[in-house]
Amino acid sequence: MDGGDIAGLIAAFVFAVLVGLLALPIVKLGRVFDELRLTIRSVNDGTTPLIDEVTRTVSTTNTQLEKVDGITSNVSDASANVSALSSLVASTVGQPLIKVAAFSHGLRRAFTPATGPTPGGQGTAPSAGSAAGAGPATGPTSAASTAYGSQQAGTPGAARSAGADPRPSTARGTGGTEDPWTDSDRPTEPRG
Repeated sequence: MDGGDIAGLIAAFVFAVLVGLLALPIVKLGRVFDELRLTIRSVNDGTTPLIDEVTRTVSTTNTQLEKVDGITSNVSDASANVSALSSLVASTVGQPLIKVAAFSHGLRRAFTPATGPTPGGQGTAPSAGSAAGAGPATGPTSAASTAYGSQQAGTPGAARSAGADPRPSTARGTGGTEDPWTDSDRPTEPRG
């Protein structure tokens, strides 16, 4: 054995030690891969039923949503029908009811006793707007101020003290217009 053979033996020994040192991590890495494979298999085994259950839940939810969609469309149709029905009732029943109410109001006004004449024996002429039917009669404030404030002759408030009706005279059958005030609009006379 010469120096070359000894160097070859040392190199072979060092190579064997290096192979042994490298084999240990490779074996450990193989074990890690085995554990990883087992973990993936267990996750897969646990996930498959979970995915199946989620699929069933989604399909059940879709079925319920289809039912809710049907209910929503039925409610929408029902509200449209109710709206159409209320419009029909308003147009069919509402107009005749308004006409009946107007007729009964006219009858009540026709059979209500007329108030007495104003002081002077004659009623005041109706205003041009109410005689021509141009709109509703003036309110109690303007009519009362006309009856009280238009006294050219005499003392102010003579109509009140004489107990006269401050409203314009609208005696039926004399060509005047109907009484523009309802009972709730009549001004109260001051009591002295």
